[in-house]
Amino acid sequence: MNKLKLLPIALLLAACGSNSNKQETKNTEASAKTSITIKGSDTVLPLSQKEAEAYMKQHPDASITVVGGGSGVGISALMESATDIAMSSRPLKMDEKLKLEENKIEVVESIIGFDALAVVVNPGNAIGKLTQKQIADMFTGKIKNWKEVGGKDLKVICYSRESSSGTYEFFKEHVMDKKNYASDVLNMPATGAIIQSVSQTEGAIGYVGLAYETKDVKHLEVSYDDGKTFVAPSVENAKNKSYPISRPLYYFYTKASEPKVKPFIDYILSAEGQKLVSDVGYVPL
Repeated sequence: MNKLKLLPIALLLAACGSNSNKQETKNTEASAKTSITIKGSDTVLPLSQKEAEAYMKQHPDASITVVGGGSGVGISALMESATDIAMSSRPLKMDEKLKLEENKIEVVESIIGFDALAVVVNPGNAIGKLTQKQIADMFTGKIKNWKEVGGKDLKVICYSRESSSGTYEFFKEHVMDKKNYASDVLNMPATGAIIQSVSQTEGAIGYVGLAYETKDVKHLEVSYDDGKTFVAPSVENAKNKSYPISRPLYYFYTKASEPKVKPFIDYILSAEGQKLVSDVGYVPL
């Protein structure tokens, strides 16, 4: 009789033990999950998000968090061990390389695709093309009215990314011939903010990565040969190198974190990952 009474208790304890083992297994599985943080360029952001989603579907053991903020923000976070991968739309600067060397941090560079940078205006603007010099003169403050380039009698309002952005640096070097931005250029915290501002301001001009372009803005054809040839920004024109404002997109990571991040980067560089590069609106390798 006593044995019979003890039997349900024994079974209950066994069940508790079984639940405990299951919980321990779950905890072990959770701790075995590979967590990767990616931070930096807003240009690379939509591509990284798509690649991460696709990768995690195939690898349930992976957890990837993607955050923007600008190329400089991502590279700084990498230096401070606050991210596993830094997204960037520019190469490392000399002072960043020196700082990494001083701290004995070995960084690996991986080009994951290319981007065409579109110069955009408000859809109501009749101007459809500009030379590189005219664009530079607007952003340096030399051209202040659209009538100076054949447009309406309307003030030119320039929208740019913040100085922490790799796109800001690239535009300054490759479009403005390294001249300084005018003091009245409006710096925006994200590419989406440039799209919104240009779409709402008739005299506006700005620049965005091709993947960000929407019907709310109009891209311009650009000439780098003083008006002889004008080329529109497109994936095809970036591929055949006829569009001049294109650039590589980078991932930077430390040698120490390579075992963790390399499988994901290998996925991006694979045929499947490069198809996503094209699908999102960038130029595959």
